[in-house]
Amino acid sequence: MDLKTASAIRRLRLISVPEGISWIILATCTVIKYTVASGFDVAPVLGPIHGVLFILYVIFWADAWNRTKWAKGKAALYFAYSVIPGGGFIIERALRREAEDAVIASRARSAKEGVVGA
Repeated sequence: MDLKTASAIRRLRLISVPEGISWIILATCTVIKYTVASGFDVAPVLGPIHGVLFILYVIFWADAWNRTKWAKGKAALYFAYSVIPGGGFIIERALRREAEDAVIASRARSAKEGVVGA
């Protein structure tokens, strides 16, 4: 994995958690507004914050998809997780596992190349 691809995946991982948190908070506050406290309206503040985080997520997702050449199904799944509350946490964990697997594979290749046949 080259440096630009690793950076794109890292940016996507870094934005997925705050985006997921903002989604959960916004959904929770909306439910509270309409069920418990009718004067409790944080959407004018949290809505734009979540909107900016979601737009950043989509930009970073598109960049990562372009660089990693994910299959369409995998890319669609990563996008779909961004529209469900808490999906950002699932995406971050999956991307972290992919990165760890890539490091392990790279180390295995390096070790294999360093072995001298006798």
